[in-house]
Formats: sequence, C-alpha cells, structure tokens
Amino acid sequence: MEWPDVGRRAAGRRLIVGVLVAAALLTACGNGPSSSAATSESSPPAVASSSPVVAAPASARAERVPQPVTLLIPALGVGAGLMRLGLQSNGTLQVPPDAMTPGWFTGAPAPGELGPAIIAGHVRWNGRAGIFADLERLRLEDRIIITRRNGTSAVFRVTRVSKFTKAQFPTDLVYGNIDHAGLRLITCDGLDSSGRVYRDNLVVFATLVTIRPS
Repeated sequence: MEWPDVGRRAAGRRLIVGVLVAAALLTACGNGPSSSAATSESSPPAVASSSPVVAAPASARAERVPQPVTLLIPALGVGAGLMRLGLQSNGTLQVPPDAMTPGWFTGAPAPGELGPAIIAGHVRWNGRAGIFADLERLRLEDRIIITRRNGTSAVFRVTRVSKFTKAQFPTDLVYGNIDHAGLRLITCDGLDSSGRVYRDNLVVFATLVTIRPS
C-alpha cells in the first residue's frame, strides 16, 4: 500500500519509539510508589507520585493537528482530562502520577491523525482503582471520544479488546504503522496471586469514525 508522505516519514521513527514504549508500558501500572506491595513490575519507573511529569515536546506532525484535551468513554462513564506523556532521559515512558489521569503519548500521532494514537492509564494506583479499572468491559462498537483543543471531537469505535502477556507483547501490532487514524488505550491486567505483579497488558484498539465540529 502506498502511504501518504506523513506516514512514510513517520514509519521508522514510530516503530523505534514503539519498542521503547512497549517495554516502558509493561511497568506503567500498579499500586503506586507509596504502596508496600509495589514492585518494579507494578510501579512506573523513576516517577514518584509527588514529582511533576514534564512531557517531551509533541512532534512537528502532531503540532499540525489539534491536540487532545479530554477522554470520554460513555459505556464506562469515564471522563477525564488528558495529560501529555513523553519519554524520560532513560528512554522509558512517563506515566500519569495519579490514579485518575490518563495520558497521551506525544511521540505517537495525535488522536485523529494517521496512525495509532496512544493513551495510557492506570488500572490501579496507590491502593485505589484507576481510570482504566473497567477497561476490559468495553465491547465492539463502543465509542471513545477525544475532545481536542480547537473544540472538535474525534470519535472512535472499538474494534478489538485484547490481553497480552508482558513477555509476548505485540509491539508491531500495537504501535506499528496503519493506514487509518487509530487509537490504543493501554493498561495493565492479570494481577498475580501475590497481588504484587501484573502479568499482562490490556489493549483496546479503536478506529476513527468521524470528527465532530465545534
């Protein structure tokens, strides 16, 4: 398939960044840094809950489209403002510093742009349910709405809800190039019997349906 210029320019970079982010996201959910049950598998790397998260600048591509402001999932009764997530100096993904704030990864496309936009959130944090605690309840055709800085809304429909083991996370499937505007919501899943380690990642795949005007 012939890609538009923006897709060709972004192709190699997105896959390289995807490898870094895939590894980082495997540790991006859990009990939070202040919990005695937290381990390297269940708390974000090098981000304390009291530390500000400074996102990396959005790419030049993303700056050409409206930036995401809020995430709405009507089927789950979820509505929250989005923060910006970049990469830390060690190449790991910055993650939201609290239970209820999801974050858009600025190194990936913006929601509504060609390619897979990435939004990460906690399933559990510091002993409380996170913004994505009920993500597995989403069903095919459910809507996900991203409101954007210019007042428009990008409306997506769920096409797949899948659980992957961390050891076999499908980086290319989740972060690789696609020929449409897509969205991935990512969190952890599969808490082990010790209650300390999340063995899996839950990924919701969605496809753009329409852009609603302001």
